[in-house]
Amino acid sequence: MSCRSLLQASRYIYPSTRSCAFPSKRAVCLRFGARSMEGQKKVAMEVVKGKEEAAADVSLKQLSKKLDDFAQERDWEKHHSPRNLLLALVGEVGELSELFMWKGEVPRGLPGWDEAEKEHLGEELSDVLLYLVRLSDMCGVDLGDAALKKIVKNAVKYPAPSKSA
Repeated sequence: MSCRSLLQASRYIYPSTRSCAFPSKRAVCLRFGARSMEGQKKVAMEVVKGKEEAAADVSLKQLSKKLDDFAQERDWEKHHSPRNLLLALVGEVGELSELFMWKGEVPRGLPGWDEAEKEHLGEELSDVLLYLVRLSDMCGVDLGDAALKKIVKNAVKYPAPSKSA
């Protein structure tokens, strides 16, 4: 795993007093003690604990627990105020939007995107999700419950057209 991947893995919990003031790729590698490519790979595996844990059916509660553990192990909770997390979330949404900028309308399935672009998209979507989960936790909001309630509200507000023959 490269320094870029390490940066992505550490970005959502890296202590910072300013929004979007994230360390450079080199700084992340040095922070985690990775000076060589082999060192980077070793550190990356420690950071993300292997791809086998990246299951598609992971719950919001599991993500929340992992984020909380990660922040506690590094004594980074003090940097996770709702304001800081919101500003970081907005920064990540901006990075996500940059991937679509100048591409025109993008059809479902992203035809024409290469694997590197799709991987980068996955990283940016993950950054947004992780900040959102952490922000909801710091605000005392059960995100899963709130999302289900919102779906019900939307169904009432925007009823499906009746299927009459």
